[in-house]
Amino acid sequence: MRVGVFTALLAQMSLDDVIKKLQSLGVSTVELGTGNYPGDPHCKLSMLDKKSELKEFKQKLADNGISISALSSHGNPLHPDAARAKHDAEVSRKTILLAEKLEVPVVIDFSGCPGDRDGAKYPNWVTCPWPPEYLDVLDWQWEKKVAPFWTKRAKFAADHGVKIAIEMHPGFVCYSPETLLKLRDIAGPAIGCNYDPSHMFWQAIDPIAAIRVLGDSIFHVHAKDTQIYGPNLPKTGVLDTKRYTDERNRAWIFRTVGYGHGAEWWSEFISTLRMFGYDYVLSIEHEDSILSPNEGLTKAVRLLRTIMIEEPPAAPWWV
Repeated sequence: MRVGVFTALLAQMSLDDVIKKLQSLGVSTVELGTGNYPGDPHCKLSMLDKKSELKEFKQKLADNGISISALSSHGNPLHPDAARAKHDAEVSRKTILLAEKLEVPVVIDFSGCPGDRDGAKYPNWVTCPWPPEYLDVLDWQWEKKVAPFWTKRAKFAADHGVKIAIEMHPGFVCYSPETLLKLRDIAGPAIGCNYDPSHMFWQAIDPIAAIRVLGDSIFHVHAKDTQIYGPNLPKTGVLDTKRYTDERNRAWIFRTVGYGHGAEWWSEFISTLRMFGYDYVLSIEHEDSILSPNEGLTKAVRLLRTIMIEEPPAAPWWV
């Protein structure tokens, strides 16, 4: 297992400066965004049509000993606005094609969220079974929008030798292990997850226990933490809609690794991932509104490098 970085947190820097920064921290693996929600200036889909640009990009990474763990196109390809859905789906499609050319095995995306009907204006995230019309909406979403799109997209990815890692995130149809595995059952083994424990914490899902539920569906992992603020929780519950920058009044906020849970917790998280077959990359994602990207990245790298399991286990003497 090794430490990587989702370079969206360094979006203000050039690729050359990003490489220098990561080399100074001893990091040689990156996750690169290709568009949609996070964006990322370091990896451009235009390379698909420009062989010289693609060759130059690959050579720059190779010359600096940098590997790519995943390409990320987090978007909403099921958006009820047809133009928005088409845009996000096209970014996702091209990202799969670029991953194939770059020999990157994983593309990360959100599952998306439709509206409540054709012609709706905004997504409709169903979170409760009553009044009963909510379940009608949910059934319609999965039958008419979710299953058809992701079944086709999973086949497309598999045909190009790429796996799709869906990041479970509230606001989209796949936000929990149960909903992720439901999509995987429908669309097949090319669909798995980009496992971000920070999104489990604030839903009161134990991220370590959930590894046992997800098993071999974990294709990629984000290293990001969440801090729960007990005094605010009884007032707001976990579905807190205040802005992330209103830290003192929220029930929870995203934190840098180690600022929500310490090294002991992260050691157990890493050990359990390996126990269930994951031995790839922990990609640091910075969304901590209290620490700067530079400080958050530096502290996360230092903590993870002290507890990372990097060597394959030897066979026990008694086996």
